[in-house]
Amino acid sequence: MTTSSVPENVSVGQALLAVDCVAKRFGKNIVLRDVSLTVAQGEFLSILGESGSGKTTLLRLIAGFEQPDGGTITMAGERIENLPPYKRRVNTVFQSYALFPHLNVEENVAYGLKVNKTSKGEIPKRVQEALAMVKMESFAKSKPSKLSGGQQQRVALARALVNRPKLLLLDEPLSALDANLRREMQFELKSLQREVGIAFVFVTHDQEEAMTMSDRVALLRYGALEQIASPREIYAKPATAYVAQFIGHSNLLRCTVSRGIARCGNLMFTTSAPDGPAVFSLRPEAIRIASTASDQVRFKGTVARQVFQGATELYELDAGGFRLNAKIYGSGVPSGESEFECSPADIVVVKESL
Repeated sequence: MTTSSVPENVSVGQALLAVDCVAKRFGKNIVLRDVSLTVAQGEFLSILGESGSGKTTLLRLIAGFEQPDGGTITMAGERIENLPPYKRRVNTVFQSYALFPHLNVEENVAYGLKVNKTSKGEIPKRVQEALAMVKMESFAKSKPSKLSGGQQQRVALARALVNRPKLLLLDEPLSALDANLRREMQFELKSLQREVGIAFVFVTHDQEEAMTMSDRVALLRYGALEQIASPREIYAKPATAYVAQFIGHSNLLRCTVSRGIARCGNLMFTTSAPDGPAVFSLRPEAIRIASTASDQVRFKGTVARQVFQGATELYELDAGGFRLNAKIYGSGVPSGESEFECSPADIVVVKESL
């Protein structure tokens, strides 16, 4: 899993886009519940969530295809929630790409400029620059039907970039690609975003895709924002039990805390959580066979099930009345009861729900 950073030549101190307490409903169905977030100049923000979480609706509100029922959307200091799409410095790349089949590549890219009545002398130069950005200059005269899925996606990006938007919105643009091409295009898209320095808001249901490409990830659930943070932070310090289980895999430890000590089966550790029931997240890969280190949280467990996963083995451990998953390199866990350990920093207290 890799993380990325905002380009060095882009100022991230100033918010380009601010969504403040935005709500949206369709009839009796509440789709968004007071969502607030910001997007910095040059930032790559992914909106992640399951089907029905409200991520595409949020994108459409930013684009101007829908109007919010409450809250405000501000771009570069200007209120835009009531502006039509053509008055916003925003362009959208859709999942279907929506290329005109009867036009060649350069004609597809030039279409938006002609609609905006850009001077005829400027159009060829702008089209050439946009095609160069996505490395599609040699396909300028080709029809969309002659292009691969990845090439069509690049043309759709060029058509959006040629209008020089301040913000580019992408609605699951990689979902139609096969797995290998999808991984390749993830890195290409992030590389392109760094080069052009434009803020991207990327909608996806694929957590690996969001973690690979983004500067920050905003996770939606039932129209509410569960957490927004860098990929590293949202993985290492999930705010809720839902985040812990949606981003990667996690053991949820439902413990009882008394005088700074949490107990759950054979597992016992210190915590700053208040007395009473509490939920903690512990990643399977954070569990190891016990060493001689004295600063680790140790517990005894018995292997109940073992699954081969290549370089690692996934073990289901019985740890005194509850089950834990442990992902351990190699096959060094003996049968019978063994002692395991994890770092105290890897046991993170989480909220049951927001």
